[in-house]
Amino acid sequence: MGEDKALKPFLGRPLVQRVIERLRPIADELIMTTNRPEDYASFNLPLFTDLKPGRGALGGLYTALYSAKYPVVAVAACDMPFANAELFKAASEIMVKEEADVVIAQTEAGYEPLHAVYRRKTCVPAIEAAIDSGQWRVNEWFPQVRMRLLTPDEVRRYDPNGLAFLNINTPEGFAQAERQAQESPHL
Repeated sequence: MGEDKALKPFLGRPLVQRVIERLRPIADELIMTTNRPEDYASFNLPLFTDLKPGRGALGGLYTALYSAKYPVVAVAACDMPFANAELFKAASEIMVKEEADVVIAQTEAGYEPLHAVYRRKTCVPAIEAAIDSGQWRVNEWFPQVRMRLLTPDEVRRYDPNGLAFLNINTPEGFAQAERQAQESPHL
């Protein structure tokens, strides 16, 4: 988009602030991973730079899980204006009940690893092993852990509008997401 989309104003405030506000009610801890902490200092959250630099989204995921204090970690991307707290709560409950290591949705686009719940104890070593062996794709380490895929019906129960996994990558997408948020304030 030619600029840092996390800091781009969304309905008058930085997009990442919207994500923070949507998830704060269910979070015992909020942290941010960024390789430009000076740009995010005003959010008054613990900031962590990539522990495995140059590994893209997998490096960011590893850093988030490694840096978190709690055993269950919900991960949301900064460009998901409709990150869904209820879906995260349901995924966390499933994780505990079914003793899963990852609770994640699989959509037509594939897995949704940046709106998923992870168990630190098992996921951190699995991700580290994948990175150390040159596997950089976010899902390459999944066979090493107990995964629980959310069914489309489970996702729909908590995300009836189908927007939880929407991430903004273009100015047009940004404008459309703002319109959706204005038209349906409960989103």
